[in-house]
Amino acid sequence: MGLREARREDVSRIIEMLVDDDLARSREDLSAGLAPYLKAFDVIAASPDNALYVWEEAGSVLGSLQLTFIPGIAYQDAWLAQVESVRVDSTVRGQRIGEKMMQAVMEVARRRGCRTMQFKTDKRRVAAHRFYQRLGFALSHEAMTIKL
Repeated sequence: MGLREARREDVSRIIEMLVDDDLARSREDLSAGLAPYLKAFDVIAASPDNALYVWEEAGSVLGSLQLTFIPGIAYQDAWLAQVESVRVDSTVRGQRIGEKMMQAVMEVARRRGCRTMQFKTDKRRVAAHRFYQRLGFALSHEAMTIKL
């Protein structure tokens, strides 16, 4: 099937993939169950400038990501695509699912008229950096964040 917009019933599977990672596991608090994630899904689904996607093959969800479209004043009103929370099921990594998913979402962004696509990735994710560079992404900026 490939890339498709996530449905509410996909949320538990998305969260499984999200926390199947040492860095993310320490950030997520699953004590409240799925309720906060379902609330977030509803907000994303209601926004015309946000989408949650999954990669599905043979009836199984094997990857997910969030795509946000940001209007910009720079570059004569150019739109920017922001990718977040990219995950591929750990049991199928290395099978080019992440590559296919990212290529498909880049096409979504092109069709939407985006000039560029960007994302943040933790500096400790060295293998992920190599993956994104292989896809043509370049390290061009330093991101700075603060917890609020």
